[in-house]
Amino acid sequence: MTRLTLSDDGAALTVRLAANPGGGEPVDLLRYVYRPTDVQLESPRPYFHPLRTVGGDLVSLFRPHDHVWHKGIAWSLPNVGPHNFWGGPTYVRGQDYVQLDNDGSMVHEGFTAERADDDGVSVTESLVWVTQAGERVVKEVRSFTVSLADPAASVPEAPELATSAPAEADTVPSEAAPGPAWVLTFQTTMTNISSGPLPIGSPTTNGRENAGYGGLFWRGPRSFTGGTILAPGFAGGEEIRGQRAPWVGFTGTHDESARRSTLVMVDSSDNPRGPSSPGLDPEWFARNEWFACVCAAPAFSEEIPFAPEESLTFRYAVVIADGGADAEGGAALAQIGSAALASRGSLAGRRG
Repeated sequence: MTRLTLSDDGAALTVRLAANPGGGEPVDLLRYVYRPTDVQLESPRPYFHPLRTVGGDLVSLFRPHDHVWHKGIAWSLPNVGPHNFWGGPTYVRGQDYVQLDNDGSMVHEGFTAERADDDGVSVTESLVWVTQAGERVVKEVRSFTVSLADPAASVPEAPELATSAPAEADTVPSEAAPGPAWVLTFQTTMTNISSGPLPIGSPTTNGRENAGYGGLFWRGPRSFTGGTILAPGFAGGEEIRGQRAPWVGFTGTHDESARRSTLVMVDSSDNPRGPSSPGLDPEWFARNEWFACVCAAPAFSEEIPFAPEESLTFRYAVVIADGGADAEGGAALAQIGSAALASRGSLAGRRG
C-alpha cells in the first residue's frame, strides 16, 4: 500500500500519510493551498498550511494577528523591483514601513505533473506573478516533493558556526534524538517577463538593519515562541539572525500535548546569491522571541539582479520531525534534507 496519498479539492492539495509506520492513525501531513482567497493587501499566493508531524502535531501558523500575511510555509518576496510579493507594507528607505499600492499576487495557472507512489508525492505547477496594477511580471514553474525519512539514518559531524553569541547561549540541555520525520523539497524557477529589471531585495537592502527576510518563509505555532533555534554547532536564540549557514532549524513545544517537534530548512548550495557572495552560504532570518520563524534569505543584505528574460532557480528542503533536537540532532535532519535535494539533481542557479 502506498503510504502517501495526494488529493485535490479544486483549491488545495492534501498529502496524507495513509499507512502510518508506527501503526498510528492516518495523518494529513500538509495542505497546499494553490487558490488562496486572501485580500490583496496580503499578497495572495500559494502556501503550505497546515503542516503536521508524522505524530500529528501542528507545526505551522496561519494569518497570525501580528502579521496576517504570514501563511505556514510560503515562497514570499517583499522586494521584487518596486513590487511586494510578501504582503503588507513595504520598507521605504528613510520613511520606515509604508503601505503602498504594490502588493502583488502569485496566480496558479495549472498543474503540469502530479504523482503519488511508493517513492512519495511530487507536484509541478505553473504560475504567473501579477502586480497590484495588473501587470504580469514573472512566470514561475514550481515543484515540490514529499517523502518519508528516518532521522536515525545519518548523524554527521557538525562544523562550528561563528557567532557573536555569549557562551551560555551556545548550548541547551541535550535533547533526545528526533523521531519519525518527513521531507518537503521545494523548487522554483522564476523568469522575468517584464520589460525591465526586477532586482530581488529585502528591507535590509532598503535600509532596515538586520531585517533581510524574504524567500521560503516558515511561521511556527504560537507555542513555539521561546523555542530553540538550531544551526551547525549552535543551539540558541536570535543572535543567529543575519549569520551564514547551510541550514537552520527550530525546535519547540506544543501546547496541550507538551510534546516537542523540530523543523530544519536546508539551502541548496547552488542557489543564486548577490554579486559579492557567490559560493557562500545564505544569510538567515530567524526569530524565537516575539514569534517562531525561519527563512533562508538569499537577498538578506545584497540585492540579486533579475534582468528581463532571465531565469532564477532556487531549491530548498524542509525536514519536519517529531521530538526535540539539539545541534547534533538538527545536523542529522539537515543531512536528510541535503540527501533529498541531491536526489532531485542540481538545477538551481541563474540562466539568461
